[in-house]
Amino acid sequence: MKNMTLKEITAACGGVYYGSPKFLSKEVSSVTIDSRKIEKDSLFVAIRGERVDGHRFIPQVMENGALCALSEEQFENSEFSYILVDSCEQALKDIAEHYRTSLGIKVVGISGSVGKTSTKEMIASILGEKFNVLKTEGNLNNEIGLPLTVFKIRPEHEVAVLEMGISEFGEMERLAKVARPDICIISNIGYAHLENLKSREGILKEKTSMFHFMNSDGSIILNGEDDMLSTIKSFNGTTPVFFGLSDEHTFYATDIKDLGLEGTRACFHTPDSSFTAHIPIPGFHMVYNALSGIAAGRILGMTNEEIKKGIETASTIAGRNHLIKTEFLSIIDDCYNANIVSMKASLDVLAKAAGRKVAIVGDMFELGEKEKEMHYETGQYAAALQIDELICIGDLAEEIAEGAKSTGNITETHYFKTKQDFLDNLNSIIKEKDTILVKASNGMKFPQIVEALENWKN
Repeated sequence: MKNMTLKEITAACGGVYYGSPKFLSKEVSSVTIDSRKIEKDSLFVAIRGERVDGHRFIPQVMENGALCALSEEQFENSEFSYILVDSCEQALKDIAEHYRTSLGIKVVGISGSVGKTSTKEMIASILGEKFNVLKTEGNLNNEIGLPLTVFKIRPEHEVAVLEMGISEFGEMERLAKVARPDICIISNIGYAHLENLKSREGILKEKTSMFHFMNSDGSIILNGEDDMLSTIKSFNGTTPVFFGLSDEHTFYATDIKDLGLEGTRACFHTPDSSFTAHIPIPGFHMVYNALSGIAAGRILGMTNEEIKKGIETASTIAGRNHLIKTEFLSIIDDCYNANIVSMKASLDVLAKAAGRKVAIVGDMFELGEKEKEMHYETGQYAAALQIDELICIGDLAEEIAEGAKSTGNITETHYFKTKQDFLDNLNSIIKEKDTILVKASNGMKFPQIVEALENWKN
């Protein structure tokens, strides 16, 4: 890795190097916190987790070919090289910042309360038609995951699309300090993490702190139809580019045709042109995702033809509005995370399906003081959509069930305290040809339900 010698790494994190001086000029090949992913000459960062302390594995990883380890513990008379630091987590960010500033790559930073990952996937698909793109994989969007993603940037990459997730004040600045984005994109200001951020105003303040570490000639792309984001007129002389469904925005969409689970077709307008494209992913929100990607693509010099191809080849990943078709069922796997806005959006997608519609929903975490009211409201919303079967699982999800029942609508509602209670009754509820939405906060571990549905009748 260029500009990543042990001498530079030690200076970047303010550590103390212990080991043979002859290794100080040697570059590390990769950076990892996983002892199972050690490569020859890699740097191992010992992170203390809830269940496992990475320091236990330092001697082992050094025997397996690591060049050096980052440690908060001192080793007496060690025969291997290590860098002693006060905090391995902080050092990880410091070293990633050093690496990022040494690179000539364009970085697109993405945040938002709902749909960060689907936005990231759409933008990466569009930009990938012209550039060699590195994108955030999985859920590597926090203060450990983002640095690890930055470390994967190699000389062949031209653009990095980095998802940035926050849950408390100060976190976005720490992430942006590492990412140093050239383009900042915020999709919406919703209700996620209200437990810590208290209000949508607090979320807006935290999300927009990304701009503090944007490159001086960078660009800001915002959803102009979000009531909070639309209030931002400029930042340090940079005027945001807005997207939406109205021609008052720089990038906008018209003639939108909902194709149900087959996606959406729309005419997209830029400042100097327009084109029609088919988004192959279900959900009206994907129109906004495409618009943000179109804006990013045009800023980076892409043609409409390249952008259109990127939109039409976009796909989802497991847990994020991912459509799975088995011999017997159609499953909308959206179980990675949930808040009231994303839950309603997913229910809207389900409501467009043909045939019998089933929603399996669970607890939504970190909604703050009004969490019960929000779950109750979700139940009312599902019933209003006339979902055929509403299955609610978890302590808070009991409020979803109560909300649905309060409406008097015909939706059949079931409540189960645990996943296992539901799984024990799955065969009596699910029918062939059902379209089933599975959604809850990540902590509910609903992929287990998706797996059971995929294997149903097999």
